[in-house]
Amino acid sequence: MRLNLPAYLIALALISPVLGGCFLDKGQPTLVNVDGNDDDAFCQRNNVKPGSPEYIACRKDRDVQANNANARADRRQRDLGEDMANHPNIPNNNSR
Repeated sequence: MRLNLPAYLIALALISPVLGGCFLDKGQPTLVNVDGNDDDAFCQRNNVKPGSPEYIACRKDRDVQANNANARADRRQRDLGEDMANHPNIPNNNSR
């Protein structure tokens, strides 16, 4: 049986961008306030100076909120995977 190398290379070239996209984007949720500003702008909006104890506390709180959001998203994804593994024949209509 002869191996058709050009056909395999073409197939690999067509499939690799699709597979590469799966590995690059984890889909991390981001915390953005209503105005679309980042954490630094959020913490400085009340004339809080960077480096002050209030600013440091604000940034720590924002980090905790971001970590909690990431943990919730990971937990929901894991729960969905477990649900799908435990019930492969039942469609998941659960909109958590």
